[in-house]
Amino acid sequence: MTIEELCREYLAKAEAGLVLTRRGEAKSDSTLYSDTGRINRHIIPLIGKRTVKDFTPTDAGKFQRDVIAGKSAADIKTKLRGRAIVTGGKGTAARTMGLLGGIFSYAVSEGYRTDNPCSGIVRPKDGTDEWRLDDAGYRQLGKCLAAAEAGGHHWQRVLASRAATLTGCRLDEIEGLLKTEVDVAGKALRLGDTKTGKSIRPVGSAVIAVVKEASAKSKSKYVFPAVTTNAKHHTGLTRWLQKIAAKDVPGITCKGLRHSFSSTADDLGYSLPTIKALVGHSRASVTEGYIHKIDTVLLAAADRIAKHIDDAMTERKPNRSGHRRAA
Repeated sequence: MTIEELCREYLAKAEAGLVLTRRGEAKSDSTLYSDTGRINRHIIPLIGKRTVKDFTPTDAGKFQRDVIAGKSAADIKTKLRGRAIVTGGKGTAARTMGLLGGIFSYAVSEGYRTDNPCSGIVRPKDGTDEWRLDDAGYRQLGKCLAAAEAGGHHWQRVLASRAATLTGCRLDEIEGLLKTEVDVAGKALRLGDTKTGKSIRPVGSAVIAVVKEASAKSKSKYVFPAVTTNAKHHTGLTRWLQKIAAKDVPGITCKGLRHSFSSTADDLGYSLPTIKALVGHSRASVTEGYIHKIDTVLLAAADRIAKHIDDAMTERKPNRSGHRRAA
């Protein structure tokens, strides 16, 4: 069996719900999408023809170094006007190695070999979690979004960027947000399919205002539909943000915005469990146990954090109480 054949079998089993996560659940659609991309764009091009039984830890280490060096980098045409810019780097290598290790764990469970060649290999840190926006950075981002809006850029991109900034949600959670998942009265996003399963995110009034504005602009079931059709949701938000803000907010990504939200919450004095609940961390998210009522403390925290970020982006002078430590 080749590694390509192993990967295809692994994906088929995962799509059938037969490969479980550490939480004992089937992989989400968004995770399967990411896995498929990493397999097709990194694993198969570099080591797909190698045999499963002969692949060694040395080979695994070389594979990781090759991804870091960008040997699998490519510019791929995905559809009529679509492109996938495949890059290397430490972050890509770390995530792809994690997947490859999972695939070889599956191979061991199926009896294709007795050991996992990826075990013990130290994966690199990409430094993404170090990147964050402070109030000055939020102010610059706000100016970039205002300029994009004034310059005629599509409202989907501008408003989706604001929503991502004010919530700390993952990229796919914002891009695929359904109107039916927005609880205006309860000030929450009741997400049906996330990386960690069903999840409820308390959000601030500033977020509700953005979502209501976006929802009123189209008849799509999505809050942020694609630019060309209401039938699909928006994609490519990170790439667009980097295009309009590369000079003034270097290094910006939706993952970076998520980390910035958490860091701002920490600056305002909120505890780690509170922050994890607000951003949908796998072990601390607000689950269906709170389906009818969300803790008022979490609602107040979400509102305060979003208001602080919104004030910074729009250059409104923040309330001095926003700098006191929260209880």
